[in-house]
Amino acid sequence: ILEPTYGVILYQEQVMQIAQVLAGYTLGGADMLRRAMGKKKPEEMAKQREIFLSGARERGIDAGQAAHIFDLMEKFAGYGFNKSHSAAYALIAYQTAWLKAHYPAAFMAAVLSSDMDNTDKVVMLIDECRAMGLSVKPPDINLCDYAFTVSDQRTIRYGLGAIKGVGAAALDNILAERRAHGPFADLFDLCRRIDLRKANRRVLEALIRAGALDSLDENRARSMARLTHALQAAERHLRDQAVGQNDLFGGVISSAPDAAAALPEVAVPPWSEEQRLRGEKETLGLYLTGHPIQRYEAELARFITARISDLNPSREQSVVIAGLVVAIRTMNSRRGDRIAFVTLDDRSGRIDLAVFAEAYRRYRDLISKDRLIVVSGTVSVDEYSGGFRMSVDEIHGIDQARELYAKRLEIELDKQRLNQDLGRSLAEVLQPFREGDCPVWIKYLNGKARASLALGQEWRVHPTDELIHRLSEVAGPDGVRVVYE
Repeated sequence: ILEPTYGVILYQEQVMQIAQVLAGYTLGGADMLRRAMGKKKPEEMAKQREIFLSGARERGIDAGQAAHIFDLMEKFAGYGFNKSHSAAYALIAYQTAWLKAHYPAAFMAAVLSSDMDNTDKVVMLIDECRAMGLSVKPPDINLCDYAFTVSDQRTIRYGLGAIKGVGAAALDNILAERRAHGPFADLFDLCRRIDLRKANRRVLEALIRAGALDSLDENRARSMARLTHALQAAERHLRDQAVGQNDLFGGVISSAPDAAAALPEVAVPPWSEEQRLRGEKETLGLYLTGHPIQRYEAELARFITARISDLNPSREQSVVIAGLVVAIRTMNSRRGDRIAFVTLDDRSGRIDLAVFAEAYRRYRDLISKDRLIVVSGTVSVDEYSGGFRMSVDEIHGIDQARELYAKRLEIELDKQRLNQDLGRSLAEVLQPFREGDCPVWIKYLNGKARASLALGQEWRVHPTDELIHRLSEVAGPDGVRVVYE
């Protein structure tokens, strides 16, 4: 939470005193130096460096030492301020550090609430919560408030106001209704009780994708499918109430459970983990209940050499790692070539990748935010930050990495799945993915025997996620696997 000071803070007065004592600046000249550093103009700084080094030489100070001192002054001048300001800043820093140490959940909930309109800040602060061992619970329409709140000393409840696409007016209406008449029973009950002019379909869809309605129905796909019917039933209910319409038995139609029971039962399979997490990323700005890399971890372990948290090189070493791209910064090198610095996250930690000109030209199409990549290169200690930095040699997407490292793709069939059309079905599935490098084997077993059949060279495939998904529909979810050395 505290801004980094790099171990030293130089005050503006100290910059001027150093220039006067070491380099013979006048008071006015020292003030010119201070202002030049504040403006960070390269040509002016180059001029001041010459003046400083010349003055230091005249006083018998070693040129290398003088240059090092000037570099320190230049580096920290951007963080410099006068002593009266620093005293107040130090007091606030002490107070916030004390609160963070002794009341971590309450402190982080307050900080998250203060920046809840800034998704990038929320993502960064939730990462900090995880590093502190705090649990951040997903949003819940029946338990959460507009801001982030604390449920116990180690647990924070998500602030509904941090969900993208859900405005303050809609949430004020929903929360006021919940406080007045209790928790919502189901999707229809929610639609019936809130003001649909404020909390419209777009708001409710955002709440579903964020997981805020999981306590009403944990199947988000079914909630989305039933939303139209729930809205129509709620509007009909409110219209009937307004005119005082009675049902056949003489009672006013007002029972939420009865109306909800009239909604059609929709048989909808739950969203895949990928789709569920994508919805969370769109509405929350982060993956809260999982991580896209999670479903690949067992497979990645077969060809990466280390997870990011396990890296601890005392010297340069070659590694293969994998992770999700969470940040990209591109710039021009001194020679004018385009290079990139990429932050990779594998759930265990993060590392910065340096993708220099040649590698960037070859792999720029693979470098995109939220993409899973497999990277080989050289990792070393970053002397500036104290962490690690990796210089990239090669980058592969998961499908490419699978093809590069896989020994074969196995399809296992039993007697129940074997029929006249199976061969044709497999051929139709494999056809679009042919001309790859991965061999395909068929493994057949029944109660008496087991056999393995390697398909010909012309049936080598690209073992993509899409192919594995299609084969799973033919051979079953456990009937397809990629075999590595």
